Amino acid sequence: MARLFLRQREASIVVVAIALIIYFQFSNQAFLSTQNIRTLSQFVAATAIISAGEVMLLICGEIDLSVGQVYALAPFIMYFANQAGLPLLVGLILGLIVCALVGLFNGLITVMLKVPSFITTLGTLFLINGLTLTISQGFPVLTPSEGLINEILGHASYSEIIWAIAITIVMQVVLSWTRWGLHTVATGGNLLGASEVGVNVARIKIGNFMLCSVLGGFAGILEAFRITSIDPLAGGTDIMFMAVAGAVIGGTALTGGLGTIVGAFLGTLVLSILRDGFTLLGVSAFTFDIILGAAILVAMILNVRLRLWREAGRE
Repeated sequence: MARLFLRQREASIVVVAIALIIYFQFSNQAFLSTQNIRTLSQFVAATAIISAGEVMLLICGEIDLSVGQVYALAPFIMYFANQAGLPLLVGLILGLIVCALVGLFNGLITVMLKVPSFITTLGTLFLINGLTLTISQGFPVLTPSEGLINEILGHASYSEIIWAIAITIVMQVVLSWTRWGLHTVATGGNLLGASEVGVNVARIKIGNFMLCSVLGGFAGILEAFRITSIDPLAGGTDIMFMAVAGAVIGGTALTGGLGTIVGAFLGTLVLSILRDGFTLLGVSAFTFDIILGAAILVAMILNVRLRLWREAGRE
């Protein structure tokens, strides 16, 4: 049973998560309190949703640095559409459509013009940040209030984490048991080989850019409903790098061809446990970056060793 568990790609991160929960609970009895679990879920949710999109891109050999800015832009599109007289849900859909167009823009430049996605999305990062600050004039606004819609879309205590778990499950099913997921892995694993056997690698990459942007925008909208405010400086590179770090710690290879949505969720959970646990223990926020860097390195070493161990076991 133990050998079967260790063969799973997410095994190491599950062990780390359990160990951290035990440690922080013994260090501070408030760690597993209802209030702190709610706080922890809020740390996890938005980052995990973005991480799911980043995993799909990382697996096919690309990355999106602009998703944190899309996270800030989407709620403003929803807000201005609502202010113009459109129903709130229509504004939400328009916000996600704009996000999809940003992803399409990133994908076309990367795939058709052969610009590395790191450079493409770095440019888009600044472009969208400037656009968001311009249309908002740099000031936050209150999220439109429509009762039940707000509760479902993030304002209720656990609605945001429920959305994150649901998206994680759906995306893992897409990755593991659909043609799109198979072609995504094939594209990242062997681009030339995938194209030679009939995989439309351009469509796969562009589609995953669009998916990543839509998930980033949706995460931003959920967070806006949760805190009842839309901030032009929300998200940014912090949440983007946390999402990528969660994906990497959860077993997704930066070189492409290998990854898991569930692992990214668990990686995000581990980072959130560390942040929340250190806060409860009064550890300096500066120390968290040291731990984060070490965690990424240790996770990558463990993932490489476990992969080699699994491959050796198949021989």
